[in-house]
Amino acid sequence: MMGAGKSTIGRRLATRVGARFVDADEEIERAAGRTIPEIFATYGEEEFRDGERKVIARLLEDEPHVLAMGGGAFVNDETRAATKASAASIWLKTDLETLYRRVLRRANRPMLFVEDPKAELEKLLASRTPSYSEADIIIESGEWSPDLTAEQVEDALIAHGAAHQANDDEYDFQAERRT
Repeated sequence: MMGAGKSTIGRRLATRVGARFVDADEEIERAAGRTIPEIFATYGEEEFRDGERKVIARLLEDEPHVLAMGGGAFVNDETRAATKASAASIWLKTDLETLYRRVLRRANRPMLFVEDPKAELEKLLASRTPSYSEADIIIESGEWSPDLTAEQVEDALIAHGAAHQANDDEYDFQAERRT
């Protein structure tokens, strides 16, 4: 969800595990030659989501890395299936009040360019929670240190990888480092 700390935690996690960090939103902007608010304004959300799906599919095929996806990406059935097939997915579960405080700091959230951004954020969180709950790993994220959260994510990834290893002799832990 926007404001959950995906990029902040993702960068720290990448450093901890010695992997490259990739921000899907930055890759989308690079591919489009426009900012996300410009893409939304020019083409609308549906076109943005189509481009997002294509960029993430390409990124999931790349070498192991930590990938921060935009808040709506995992809601897409194709993106969720592709992620589950090639990576470990992580939901940084964050309460509404914390999300709202964080998103107020930045004015580049086109989904919140509405009269009542908090109500819209609440509606988005409620509608996305069923998809998010399908993540392989769920980590509570709040007002504590991003380093602590990154450590919790790393520990959960190790445990998740060990569980898979016990069930699959050919399991590739490197693939689990993609989030």
